[in-house]
Amino acid sequence: MEPNSAHEIHDVLCANSVANLNYSTAIIYPDTKRKSVNPLEWLYPFSLQTPSQKFIEFYNTDELLKTAPLPIPFFLEKFQTKILNPSHAIYKYYLPYHVFPVTEIIHTRDWNCVKAAIKAQIPVIYECHYFQDKPFEPEIVNSPFFKLAITQAELIRESVIQTGMPPEKSVWLHNGFSQSFLNRHLEDAQKWRNELLKNGRQSLVVYSGALYPFKGVNLLIDVAKILSDIQFVVTGGTEEQVNSYRKIAQDKQVKNINFLGWILPFSRVNSLLQAADVLAHPHCSGKSANFTNPLKFFQYMASGTPIAITEIPPLMEFRNTPIISGWCEPDNPHSFADCLQWVIKNYPRKAEGYKENIEFSSQYTYEGRAAKILSYINL
Repeated sequence: MEPNSAHEIHDVLCANSVANLNYSTAIIYPDTKRKSVNPLEWLYPFSLQTPSQKFIEFYNTDELLKTAPLPIPFFLEKFQTKILNPSHAIYKYYLPYHVFPVTEIIHTRDWNCVKAAIKAQIPVIYECHYFQDKPFEPEIVNSPFFKLAITQAELIRESVIQTGMPPEKSVWLHNGFSQSFLNRHLEDAQKWRNELLKNGRQSLVVYSGALYPFKGVNLLIDVAKILSDIQFVVTGGTEEQVNSYRKIAQDKQVKNINFLGWILPFSRVNSLLQAADVLAHPHCSGKSANFTNPLKFFQYMASGTPIAITEIPPLMEFRNTPIISGWCEPDNPHSFADCLQWVIKNYPRKAEGYKENIEFSSQYTYEGRAAKILSYINL
């Protein structure tokens, strides 16, 4: 549960959505934060638990999902060897003897988990989010227990096929959003506007998501300097990233951009998105733009708020859809500034949100994504 855990958020929301389809579902992970000293935990490591309140607030999960943190014996971290280490305990002991016997299917991004599942003859779904640089083992991908490889973009799908994945087992699917983003929060949204709009500014632009450089946060600072009469707000990122961007904005004498950091409980992000006049999606060009499938894009849509979007390959299919948005070239702060002004002028804020975005987004819930995945499996 760290502010830069975008992939982990995806994993949890995948599991949460399957649970919401009424399948008994648990998210399993090594509990590396807590060094276990109880031998009984090592003998009986697989225990389904109700997520902690901290977990629920961080991931905004629903009540049906269970967690199963796998205890890591303290001595494996301190005195690990090639044979005796946390990974060995998980893949050679915990999974085959405690997890797999009560598991009907595994969905994972961990290739070692895939191989362990195939060996135990457990059906497995593998998610691959990056270009593949080495061949897949034929005995794994051709196994009848290897059911599906999921990517987030067609280019990644082509990559996994070129490195040995059977085409008939390869699909690409968009990410999605938690259904809770469809709930309206009129009062909380107005509270955000009352808090954030200062010095006579009337328009609020919000960015929500990771703060890596390729996400376009530096560009957004430059845009804020151009549009000094508009209030910009950025949420997300680690404390180190937030402090770094605050320093950049200060050095550039940009006074109309606030960095809020990671907002908890995460459900408050829903109302912040609904508070905005425009939601910013300033992703830069480059290699990362060829395969990204950002969660925030679908959360943005579900909020009903107009969006300003840079034209990157994975999102171009949405260019001619009914969503209320403006589009512009990436990497150009003046182009993005013009885009924001155009959106604000042509699509003034609606407290209830634009129904075009809300209705169009309904096909991109994580529950819909999960149902589509399971339709390939015949579970």
